[in-house]
Formats: sequence, structure tokens, C-alpha cells
Amino acid sequence: MDAGNRARGTNRACVRALWEEWVDSFLDYLRRERQLSPHTLNAYAVDLNQFVDYLARADRLEPARWDASLWEGFIYYLRRRSMSESSVARKLSAARAFLRYLHRRGTLSEEPPEALERARPHRALPNTLTPSEVRRLLLQPPLDNPLGIRDRAMLEVMYATGLRVSELLGLRMEQLNLADRVIRVQGKRGRERLVPLTETATYWLQRYLSEARPKLYPKRERSDCVFLNERGGPLSRIAFWNKIKLYAASAGITKNVTPHTLRHSFAVHLLSGGADLRAVQELLGHSDITTTQVYTQVNLERLKEVYKRSHPRA
Repeated sequence: MDAGNRARGTNRACVRALWEEWVDSFLDYLRRERQLSPHTLNAYAVDLNQFVDYLARADRLEPARWDASLWEGFIYYLRRRSMSESSVARKLSAARAFLRYLHRRGTLSEEPPEALERARPHRALPNTLTPSEVRRLLLQPPLDNPLGIRDRAMLEVMYATGLRVSELLGLRMEQLNLADRVIRVQGKRGRERLVPLTETATYWLQRYLSEARPKLYPKRERSDCVFLNERGGPLSRIAFWNKIKLYAASAGITKNVTPHTLRHSFAVHLLSGGADLRAVQELLGHSDITTTQVYTQVNLERLKEVYKRSHPRA
């Protein structure tokens, strides 16, 4: 490699390092000003690192090299990695928000290229369980040990409330009001909401707290987390995810079941029972009702299936 090529390579490395610093600055802004959750921040970090990688590979780290084809190139870069349209749309949105942030703070002297006019991607219908499948799933945890009682309580609470898995695992003792059968939930961006508990979920939660949880305390200290692992610390998302996979398999459920499946099922079953869409939005903690409306599509799809099976001319 001659001196000129070495110098250009060194310069590209320096520019890329500068972009990575800007990404860190943007993530810090999202954490401090918009109070996004660690999970959402991690998603932004992955998306923006892919955007910077695209800029480096396409030799577009310098804004002078940008034009309207910037976004077309990024879309092509993402699609070559077999990403879904919803993932492509999310990564484009993250990249545009990032560039707008850099322009507002004066890092970029010129506005980024205009966004492409693209149709909003079709949102895949959420995977849900039938009421019968939910019952089978809830019956799987063994009740002869503290961890099984804990798992039963967690599944009952999740299906009864529609909590996000992060909200469930982040529950603290002071958020429980079992006398009134209510949980105070700390949702996204620090928004709080009150979610009622069913009588059954309250029973299993009380049983866990009285019978199982005291046996999970470490001898040295106590945690104020509601749901503990076998060492007395907070239960992780991966551990809970693995538990649900295990119980779904033992229940003979062939669908792809994740913790979020119970949240989806909670919403669909409420709407099927006649619940108001606004009420479901409030219970789920959605800031925008269009997010909740995806569950009405599930009901429509089921109605179509029933119609096809039942109507003689369907």
C-alpha cells in the first residue's frame, strides 16, 4: 500500500470513529431527554451502527457525497441482509432521526437528504394463543417447588394484566396493592398506569409471596424485586423466555410462544369479549391508539376464518 492509500485509509478510520462518537451522543440524548428504556436504546444502537457501517462501505461518511440515493443505497444494503420490511422501515426511521439530531445541534451544516416516499409496511399480525391454549400453558409449572409456584404466578399475572416482559420483571414490592387487586406499572418513558388484577392472578401472586419467595432470599441480603431467581436476584428476560418455551412445548402448543405472546393474547381476548379499544390501549400502556388497533385485525382475520368454515357459499 502506498503512502497515499495509507493516508486515505487512516482518514476513513478517523471519520468513522467520529461517527461512532456521534452515535453515542445521540443515544445519550435519547436516554436523558426522552427517557427511553435500555431495551429500546439497544435497538437504536444496533440500527445506527448498521447505518454507519453502510456509510463506510459505500464511501459516504462525508456528507458531501450524499444525495437522494443515500436512502436507496441504505435500503439495498439492508435487504441484502434478508431483513423484513418492518425492520428496514425501523432502521430507516432511526437513521433519519439521528441525522436530524446532528443537523439540529449543528454537527451537520446542511439538512440530510429528503426521505423517500414509501408506503407504510404492512404490520404482521401478532401471534396469539386461544383461551384453551392459555389454560394449558398456565397449568404447566410444577407446584412442588418455589420456582414452579413463581412461574405459575408470573404467567397468571402476565395474562391477567398484559404487562410487557420488562414491566413484569421490573416489578417492585411497593408497586403491588393486593388488597385492592391493582398493580402500579412503570411503563415506557417513565409513564405510570394502574392495571387491575383478576382474582385468580391475585391468589397465585399471594401464594408465591407467602410460600415461595421467602425461600428464594439469599442469606446475606433481600431484594425488593417481586420475581426472583434461584439465587435471590432479579430474574432475567432470557431465563423467563426459556421457561415459557419449555412450558409451551410441554403443553403441546406448536406455535412460537414468547413472553409477548401472552400480552398479545390478553389484548385480543379482551377485544373479543367486547372491551373498548381505548380501555385496552390504557391497559397496555400504548401512547398511540394505532398501535392497539393491530389487535382488531386479528379479530377480523378470525371472523373471516369462521365465515369461510361456516357459510355455504364462502
